[in-house]
Amino acid sequence: MRLAVIGDELAQDCRVVAATAAQLGFDAVEIRSVDDTPPHLLTDEAIAGLRAVLDERSLAVAGFAGPVFKSALPVTGEEFRQAADLLAGCSRRAALLGAPHLRVFTFYRDGSPEPEHAARAVARVLGDDPLSVPLVVETGTRTNTPTMRHLLAFLDVLDRDDVGILWDPGNSVFSGWDPAPFPADLEPGLGRIRHVHVKDPDGTRGYVRLGDGDLNWPAILARLAEIGYDGYVSLETHWRHGRLLTPEERDQPWGEPFSRGGYAASVECMQRLHRWVDQLTTVVTDP
Repeated sequence: MRLAVIGDELAQDCRVVAATAAQLGFDAVEIRSVDDTPPHLLTDEAIAGLRAVLDERSLAVAGFAGPVFKSALPVTGEEFRQAADLLAGCSRRAALLGAPHLRVFTFYRDGSPEPEHAARAVARVLGDDPLSVPLVVETGTRTNTPTMRHLLAFLDVLDRDDVGILWDPGNSVFSGWDPAPFPADLEPGLGRIRHVHVKDPDGTRGYVRLGDGDLNWPAILARLAEIGYDGYVSLETHWRHGRLLTPEERDQPWGEPFSRGGYAASVECMQRLHRWVDQLTTVVTDP
């Protein structure tokens, strides 16, 4: 497996992000907001500059984390057109960056998850044309797929080979729908997981330093290594020194207000994550 970090969990300055990721032995950066600009508003010039900065540090792009389908379920034709336009814009940016995939959601829910309903809405947006960039669907806190079982139900209805799973067990815990997503949630998704977000929840109260919360990340990483997972494990810290992220910051995680206090907290978590993965590599290579 390969190590990545979502850049704006560290800083808005891509040069700081790239230098830190390279120094700490990470392989890639997952792109969200940069220079106080949300991902879906990044210009071609900004994307070219970002790509150049990452290339200087021999860092790959782990994914493009735009807010596609992170809205209420569309009802009107105009709402479906807006969703399609956002998908097209983010797909184009992901392709320019050379991202292996584009992260998407399954629309916000008002009550209980309705993954099948969400899948039919997403299918209408996607149509029958091939995707320019593969999609990974996240287990999202407030969406129609807060857990793996919801996401698998969504994918069964969507029925596309170019759409995979972004497993975020922290979101499953924080959503309140699954306080113990490992190992029960991981096993049914094996073979379909394309990307993993790493963060550590304290129930539904907030996020804490990696290793201090509800998830046994060393055990999760060991299981991923055991099955030969070769995708990214991407740190999405969501923990800050001295403050909790607000609901608005979690819903729209971009810009300096979101990144504030994230650098030192993320470096601590990056060091722990790197050590855990390194220990797994040592165990595998040293019988």
